[in-house]
Amino acid sequence: MSRIVILISGRGSNMQAIVDARIAAAEVVAVISNRADAAGLAFARERGIETRVVDHRSFATRAAFDVALADEIDAFAPDLVVLAGFMRVLTDAFVLHYRNRLLNVHPSLLPAFSGLDTHRRALEAGVRVHGATVHLVTPQLDAGPIVAQAVVPVLPGDDPGTLAARVLREEHRLYPQVVRWFVEGRVDIDPQGIVQVRGAACRESTMCVPQLDVG
Repeated sequence: MSRIVILISGRGSNMQAIVDARIAAAEVVAVISNRADAAGLAFARERGIETRVVDHRSFATRAAFDVALADEIDAFAPDLVVLAGFMRVLTDAFVLHYRNRLLNVHPSLLPAFSGLDTHRRALEAGVRVHGATVHLVTPQLDAGPIVAQAVVPVLPGDDPGTLAARVLREEHRLYPQVVRWFVEGRVDIDPQGIVQVRGAACRESTMCVPQLDVG
C-alpha cells in the first residue's frame, strides 16, 4: 500500500478529488497545511485522515519552515507527496529531499504561463487552448518533468473566472489519474527528465496527452 501525504493551503479541492477517487493500493495518510483555517482540513478529518498544521508565520526563514514541514511529512513515511494548492515556494533542499516523489498541478499547459495569473495571461495572449499540467517538482519553479496534461478550449466570451473553472474540472480528473499511475509503478523518468507512462494510450486532441483511464 503506497502512502500519500497531501499539502494544502486552502480548500484543497484537488486533495478532495484524490481522496474521493479511492485509488486502489494507495492511502492518504495525512493532510498537512501551512494555515490552521484551511477548509480542506475539515474535509480530511471527516474522512478519518490525520491532519497537521505547520504555520509558516511561526518561522523566521523559509528554510526553517521547510525543515519543520519535512519533519512532519517524514513522520508519516510517505511514498508520494502531493501539492494540492499549497501556496508556498519551497526551498531547493526540501524539493531535493523528495526528488521524483513530489507532485504538483499547475493551471496551464507548461512550459507556457508558468507562475501566477495563468488564466488572465492566457486570455491576453489570445491562445485557443489552455489547460492543466501535472509535473514533478524540481528546484526551478514550474519546470519539472511533465507527467500529463489536460487540454481545454478557450471559448468566445471567456473571462479568467470561466476559464479557471473549466481548467479546474480537468485538474480534478487528471490529478487522481496521475497519482494512480505513480502508485501502480507505471511512471518512468529517463535521464533527460522525460516522463513515460507505461500502458497509457493517447487520445486524439489538439495535443497528445495520456488517455485518462479512471474507472
